[in-house]
Amino acid sequence: MFYGEYRYKLDEKGRLVIPARFRKILKKRHLIITRGLEKCLFLFVEDDWKKQEKKLRDLPFTKGNPRAFSRLFFSGASFCIADGQGRITVPLPLLDFAGIKEKIVLIGVSDRIEIWSEKNWQDYLKSSLSSFEEIAEELITEKEK
Repeated sequence: MFYGEYRYKLDEKGRLVIPARFRKILKKRHLIITRGLEKCLFLFVEDDWKKQEKKLRDLPFTKGNPRAFSRLFFSGASFCIADGQGRITVPLPLLDFAGIKEKIVLIGVSDRIEIWSEKNWQDYLKSSLSSFEEIAEELITEKEK
C-alpha cells in the first residue's frame, strides 16, 4: 500500500524518482501510468491496474459516460518499469495533461500513486482541506447505511 507525500523535480529527460519507500513495494514490477482525475496522473502496479481494468470493462459500453471515461483512461495508459535508480520516464502527453513542468508531488493513495504538478496539488489542497471533515462525515454516514 502507498502512503505519504513526496516532493521531487523531473530531471532533464522527463524522468521522476520513485520514493524509496514506494520502491520497496514496487520492486521490479511492471507499472502503468495514465491520466488521473483533477489534473493528476495515476500510477498503478500491474495487479491493481488489472482490478481497475476489470471494473471499467464491466461497465456498459453502450452508455456514453463509461465509454468516454474508458477511452480517456486507457488511451493515456503507458507501461513502464523503474530503472536501477528508481526513476520512470513519464510520456510527454501525460506531463502536458497534468501541467507538470518541473516540480512534482507524489502522493500515496492506498492502491495507487498520484503524480501532481506542485501548483495543481497546492490548489487542490486549498480547495479541499476546508471540506475534509464534511466529506469524512458524509462517507462514514453512507458506509453505516
